[in-house]
Amino acid sequence: MSTRYFVPRDTTALAVGAESVARALAAVLQGRDDVTLVRNGSRGAFWLEPLLEIERDGQRVGFGPVSAAEVPGIVELDTQAWASHPLCLGDLQEHPWFAGQQRLTFARAGLDDPLCLESYLARHGFDGLEHAVHLPAEDIVDEITRSGLRGRGGAAFPAGVKWQTVLAAQGDEKYIVCNADEGDSGTFADRLLMEADPYQLIEGIVIAGLAVGAQRGFIYLRSEYPRAWEVMHTAIAKAEAAGYLGESVCDTDHRFQLELRLGAGAYICGEETALLESLEGRRGLVRAKPPLPAHEGLFGQPTVVNNVLTLAAAASIMADGAQAYAALGEGRSRGTLTLQLAGNISRGGLVEIPYGLSLRQVVEQFGGGTRSGRPMRAMQVGGPLGAYLPEPLWDTPLDYEAFAAMGGMLGHGGVVVFDDTVDMAAQARFAMAFCAAESCGKCTPCRVGSVRGLEVIDKIIARDDTDTQLALLNDLCDTMESASLCAMGGLTPLPVRSALQYFPEDFH
Repeated sequence: MSTRYFVPRDTTALAVGAESVARALAAVLQGRDDVTLVRNGSRGAFWLEPLLEIERDGQRVGFGPVSAAEVPGIVELDTQAWASHPLCLGDLQEHPWFAGQQRLTFARAGLDDPLCLESYLARHGFDGLEHAVHLPAEDIVDEITRSGLRGRGGAAFPAGVKWQTVLAAQGDEKYIVCNADEGDSGTFADRLLMEADPYQLIEGIVIAGLAVGAQRGFIYLRSEYPRAWEVMHTAIAKAEAAGYLGESVCDTDHRFQLELRLGAGAYICGEETALLESLEGRRGLVRAKPPLPAHEGLFGQPTVVNNVLTLAAAASIMADGAQAYAALGEGRSRGTLTLQLAGNISRGGLVEIPYGLSLRQVVEQFGGGTRSGRPMRAMQVGGPLGAYLPEPLWDTPLDYEAFAAMGGMLGHGGVVVFDDTVDMAAQARFAMAFCAAESCGKCTPCRVGSVRGLEVIDKIIARDDTDTQLALLNDLCDTMESASLCAMGGLTPLPVRSALQYFPEDFH
């Protein structure tokens, strides 16, 4: 019976040596016609990469982390001897790290070659699109609305409301724009989905187009993601050749063209209006609102701007139904949350769970504590504009309203862990420095405020009239929060103030 070997080819796996493992495996298997080497996407358990999986006689087991030198010994093992190898992880579906999750958006990630269309179809890919092409646009929007899906890019705005607004808007043409400019520190879910399951994103984008009457879409991809560019570029071409894009979607009268566009390395282009400016060929500057992009977006036309995970989730919803998705979660946070565990963490990677578990439960159960072995002191949730949370707040349920109520935000789901050696004054300084470096410069509170804030924090760190400088910093944060044009300047005070509030000893 044929044996299949799987070695991931995603960015993170390659960064830790997956290519050398694949080369070693290819050398060992050379000349054998009863084996297949599959370059799959990662499952997101980055603490186990490079991961080698073997599928034989109906069994599929994982080994990891594997080095190239260990490959020959693993290949020589009989099936019965797999479990005795010190790197054997068993069936990964039953591994506690995976079994404790509830994967919907990432259900297919890592199972096969991400560009194999036959594999995607065999695992119910394009079921949602096949269903959607036969529905009126209003019914698609209603399904998304009833699911409770909210934007996964950070703002958490209800996707159904946004789609309904664009559907009802008048315009010569309408557009779908996928924001794949994933720039938050500690986040990688968008990249992983594009590299491990690209057809799901394509499917979700086309469904959005059907829902609002758009016939053209764009994926605005972060420039630092060359592997994602390669995979998405090929996947779009294959999807079009198979009739899931182009002049006749699924052999119907619906048409949809999808283009991949590369960003230019500006964090601010993750903000939807700056992204639209960039797509139109201009410098990425934030636009004033109103008008909202749903009314006047790309080229002045009604536009849906959604994150990668939002659009991918739409494909699952249309395949399985709104009720199945809405049955998961808590309160107004429905479905699943994708958390990315990073920083000083023992078991870093991507975790998908229903909303409602506490931050502490997730980090302890899946993250396994700090990599350094020292006690955790702080966590930053929600990217570089998120609050630094002390230990008493780690029991907060992971849902949007609960986090907002205690002064934090979930954002794109990035969780960065710090141990007890962290200097929180330095982290507050980093927040202001980041804003100063990445501000588009259009509004004074953000452009000037971040530079002045950096200067003030430097004086605090130098213990230069600390009380006066702390008062000045608070006044400056007030101005940035209330007067900045977008969330870049408006949210930068959040990590600064949280550091001041919860870790005051680091500022005196």
